[in-house]
Amino acid sequence: SLLALHERAAALPHIDIAQPENVIGTNTVACMQSGIFWGYIGLVEGICKKIKLEHPRPMKIISTGGLSTLFERGTNTIDHIDLHLTLHGLYLVDQRNRK
Repeated sequence: SLLALHERAAALPHIDIAQPENVIGTNTVACMQSGIFWGYIGLVEGICKKIKLEHPRPMKIISTGGLSTLFERGTNTIDHIDLHLTLHGLYLVDQRNRK
């Protein structure tokens, strides 16, 4: 989505995903970073809240993927990080299919 934003709005710079110092930015880059970072945090928290309402039993929220450690710092919703969970799952599926 950052690449699309940069490509479709030529005046906007390409930015790195990073936790901004403040929610309200004081320049274009800081505002874009805040929108991406805090918007994604809001998305994660909202989805997790809905899932917990639909399935009211104890559960752990596991974040996976390369940006997990970055986004974990912005929320207390995430219980555990496993950077390779998806790849491990694909490996297990492959192993089962080979039998």
